Amino acid sequence: MSPRPPLRAWLSPGLIGLHAFALVAVAFCVVMGLWQAGVYDSRQHDEQADKRVVPRVALSDLWVPDEPFTSRLNHRPVTIDGTFLPAADQIWVTDKQQDGRTGAWLVAPMQVDGGDTMLVVRGWAPETGAFPEVPAGEVTIDAVIEPGEGNAGAFDASARTIGSIRIPTLINETPYDLYSGYAISTDPVTSGGLDPVDPPRPGDVSWTVGLRNLAYALQWWVFGLFAAFMWWRMCTEALAATRAKVA
Repeated sequence: MSPRPPLRAWLSPGLIGLHAFALVAVAFCVVMGLWQAGVYDSRQHDEQADKRVVPRVALSDLWVPDEPFTSRLNHRPVTIDGTFLPAADQIWVTDKQQDGRTGAWLVAPMQVDGGDTMLVVRGWAPETGAFPEVPAGEVTIDAVIEPGEGNAGAFDASARTIGSIRIPTLINETPYDLYSGYAISTDPVTSGGLDPVDPPRPGDVSWTVGLRNLAYALQWWVFGLFAAFMWWRMCTEALAATRAKVA
C-alpha cells in the first residue's frame, strides 16, 4: 500500500485538531504580544506628555535660592518677579549658535524678590557690543530655568565676556548671591531688540520607560514561535510514524 500524498497527510483527521490548537495558541501569543507592545507605547507617550506639558509656576514657589539645581528644575517654565540690576552689570556669553550663525547671548542679573540674583538670558546677537538698557522697575517675566553650563574659559572683566554661563566662575566675578542655575527669558519685554533665544526642549524619554511591558511583548512572541515549532515537530513526527506503519 503506497503512502498518502503529502497534502492529504497534513490534512488527515488525526492532525486537524493539532492544527486548530496550534493556530489558536499562535494567534493568542501574537495578540498578547501586540497588547503589551501597545502598553509600552502608551507608557512612552504618557511619560513624554508628563515631561513636556509642565505648568508654569512662580520661581519662589519652586526653588529656594540656596538650594542646588536638581533634575526637577530642569527646563521648568516659571514666572520671576524682581528688578533688573544696572545695565553695566550685564555679560556677553560668546560662541552661542542660533540659526546656523555664531554670536553671543546677553545675560542680565535680576534681583529676585527675596534678595538673591538670577542670571537671565535676554536674547542673542550676532556680535558683542554696547549693552542695551534693562527694563526699569519691578517686572514679572516668563522664563525657563536651566542648569549652569560647563567651563569655557575665563571671564574677561574689561569686555564683560565669558564662554559659558558657569555659575561658580560668575559668583566670583559679580557682587551678587547667584542662583545655581540661570533663566532663559521667553518674554519679549526683556529682549532689548535682540533675537529671542529658544529654551531647549525636554530630553526624549528613555526607551527603558515601560521596559517590562516591552519584555512581556517579546516573551509572548517567543512563546508563539515555540508553539509553531512544536506544532511542526509533532506533525512531522506523526506523519513519519504513519509512513512507517504503512511501509
